[in-house]
Amino acid sequence: MSTFIGNIEAKADVKGRVFIPASYRKLLALTERNVVVMRKDPDNNCLVIYPEAVWNAKLDDFKSKLDEWDAQDQMLLMQFVSDAEWLEVDAQGRVLIQKKYLQQIGAESDMLFVGGVDRFALWAKGAYEAAKFSSADFAKLLREKMTKRKDTGNE
Repeated sequence: MSTFIGNIEAKADVKGRVFIPASYRKLLALTERNVVVMRKDPDNNCLVIYPEAVWNAKLDDFKSKLDEWDAQDQMLLMQFVSDAEWLEVDAQGRVLIQKKYLQQIGAESDMLFVGGVDRFALWAKGAYEAAKFSSADFAKLLREKMTKRKDTGNE
């Protein structure tokens, strides 16, 4: 399975069009689609961009955890999908992102595409650098996660 990795600098033009990095476009081409889904990340100050198949799988998983007759669950679902938007990838490999979204993340010009394995995110360059863990914290958290034993239920 190919994955979105790394971080790549980008700039938006005056209309808000941004070139998806060539390495990411090659992975998108595998799906034979010219659309992606974008939504503002609820926890981080970035826009998350999903290939269509990944978005659909995530949405199916999310819906399976909700009760369609529970008003709170339905509002949660509606808010989740209403904050998402289909983006067409044009022939040059660009997507048009509404200025309101770029302003929400503070990325009017210099931005960064950051790989997220099955999706990628668009950050204001300075915001990503500020949000990253320090080297020491990253090493500690990585070590904790990588050495954590799965609970087998045998105690």
